[in-house]
Amino acid sequence: MTSTIHQIARILGLPVPTAPDNTITGWSIDSRTVQPGDAFFAIAGPNHDGHDHVQVACDRGAALAVISKPVAATCPTLRVENTETALQTLAASMRRTWNGIVVAVTGSAGKTSTKDAIATLCPAQFKTGRTIGNLNNHLGLPLSILRLPDDAQVAVLEMGMNHAGEIRVLAEIAKPDIGVVTNVGWAHAENFPDGIDGVALAKRELIEALGPGGTAILNADDARVADFAQIHPGRTSCYGFAEQASVRAENLVMTSNGATFHALGQDFDSPLAGRHSVSNTLAAIAVAQALGIAPEKLPAAVRNLAAGHMRGERSEHQGVTIVNDCYNSNPEAARSMLELLRGIPARRHIAVLGEMLELGREAESLHRGTGKFAAGGAVDVLVGIRGAARFMVDEALKSGMSDGAAIFFDTPEQAGQFIRTVAQPGDAVLFKGSRSVQVERALAQFVGTGN
Repeated sequence: MTSTIHQIARILGLPVPTAPDNTITGWSIDSRTVQPGDAFFAIAGPNHDGHDHVQVACDRGAALAVISKPVAATCPTLRVENTETALQTLAASMRRTWNGIVVAVTGSAGKTSTKDAIATLCPAQFKTGRTIGNLNNHLGLPLSILRLPDDAQVAVLEMGMNHAGEIRVLAEIAKPDIGVVTNVGWAHAENFPDGIDGVALAKRELIEALGPGGTAILNADDARVADFAQIHPGRTSCYGFAEQASVRAENLVMTSNGATFHALGQDFDSPLAGRHSVSNTLAAIAVAQALGIAPEKLPAAVRNLAAGHMRGERSEHQGVTIVNDCYNSNPEAARSMLELLRGIPARRHIAVLGEMLELGREAESLHRGTGKFAAGGAVDVLVGIRGAARFMVDEALKSGMSDGAAIFFDTPEQAGQFIRTVAQPGDAVLFKGSRSVQVERALAQFVGTGN
């Protein structure tokens, strides 16, 4: 969205400056990525203060810097009490003057892939903007709104959370018309005394924010999510594989390179493998239906779906099939990817799984559950990386895997070096773990690009 310095000042309740009324064509909180014409918000974080980099932003062509304390700057500035609050206030105001439709997506797993699927299907009828990457928190969501194209008719926005109340705040800024909940799982459970039930209530905040005029798109295969329909006074559409789903996949055929299925009277051919990917696609189809997009326009769009970066990306190295799903992990997502791995035709199936974080007091039992599932026929070799992944390996050994088939390493580099000695042409290897474990370093060691 474009604006001007004077318009921004009015929205933020500031005196209109005498400086030139520069047009703002972009928005940034990172001086390293500022483009000419951007407004730069100097955010004071726990480790870095954007005020230290205001002049860098000016040098890169910033048309405005929003600050909360005096700094030297050669570009125009607006001083506010709190730059984070100013960013959110500005985004909320501009969202309310924009006449488009907001589709908000949340869930413990799959929200980024689902967001991207929705944003791939909506252009069949509407000019569409989306959250780029996973800018889904108290800073990323306002930026995503401000960065929408001026001519967008639909915005597909991702909402993340790790504490109760966060989605409620994001929804107040974005004012969603359609809310999508993919699932409720153990991600971030350590921050919820009630465990997964607390996570469910936090995800439900999106549906509570819709009001009677909004549309809830809910996963019929997740009982907690499906129950959200009971508290929503407006329209609800459920998707999935369950009989009660109004957007339901029938005649599903899974292949190592995708899936075919029938829904809404149409035959779909998706290039994304895995049952979880079909579920994400069904959510996108349900959103398209809610927006009034004719079903016959959707199969062509589904054929254009693509895996996101480190989200199920496929490649091959010296005859070994690689599945790179390193972006993040939780118990539900790990099991989905193990099922996908098992479905790939291969001599052996090898899983390199990093520790799953933020599981609180359930960390040991949930890692053990993943290890038991892996040992139950999902994989031939299991490699655990760091911390609580030791419990996963231990449970796999207790469940019958041999000492040489279930192994724990403290670092991803050690795991990658091991895989280099073990993987053979014809094998398939999955790399997955929580973000800070950096399992992609194991992949880099395996393919020979690591240090």
